[in-house]
Amino acid sequence: MSIAGFVKGNPGVKKLVHRLLIPKNEARPRLWVKFFLNRFFHKRGSGSHIRNKTRVDVLPFNQFSLGSKSIIESFSTINNGVGDVVIGDNTLIGMGNVLIGPIKIGNDVIFAQNVVASGLNHEYRDVSMPIHAQNVTTAQITIEDECWIAANVVITAGVTIGKHCVIAAGSVVTKDIPPYTVAAGNPAKPIKRYDEGTKEWVRV
Repeated sequence: MSIAGFVKGNPGVKKLVHRLLIPKNEARPRLWVKFFLNRFFHKRGSGSHIRNKTRVDVLPFNQFSLGSKSIIESFSTINNGVGDVVIGDNTLIGMGNVLIGPIKIGNDVIFAQNVVASGLNHEYRDVSMPIHAQNVTTAQITIEDECWIAANVVITAGVTIGKHCVIAAGSVVTKDIPPYTVAAGNPAKPIKRYDEGTKEWVRV
């Protein structure tokens, strides 16, 4: 049995390891995890940058990777506590973004300012318990290559946004968006698609 399997299979050990990595009632890792342990588990491509004022709440038990020449701007928050955060090459994560895994972002993607993309949801159906005491659920978010996610967009758990899409500012994306589509609104809906026959963007 692997070490990871042993830890996951023993609730007491799992709780102890978790406490060693994260202080009680906190989301961010302890400093020794941030400055020492994570460098052995996470990948940073050549020429990538994470600005100094970014909050990087990443832990070794889920994946975090940042591709070559990709940038995470200041005042963003990156959290892989409940799922992997994978960012491709030549991708810009703009100022004030919040990315909570599980999320996969492709190559040549632009996230503008104040985008929130969270693969996490809180359970709420048991009315005998406060919501914060109930379980969380996760669903993979996927942003394919060459997308532009404009300012103040919210992307909810389980959504896939196809290649070369544009999501208009302020949109709330609750359902999949097909490739080569411009979507807008709350909830976001396609307003233009690229027509391969005419080689033009047409309204839908």
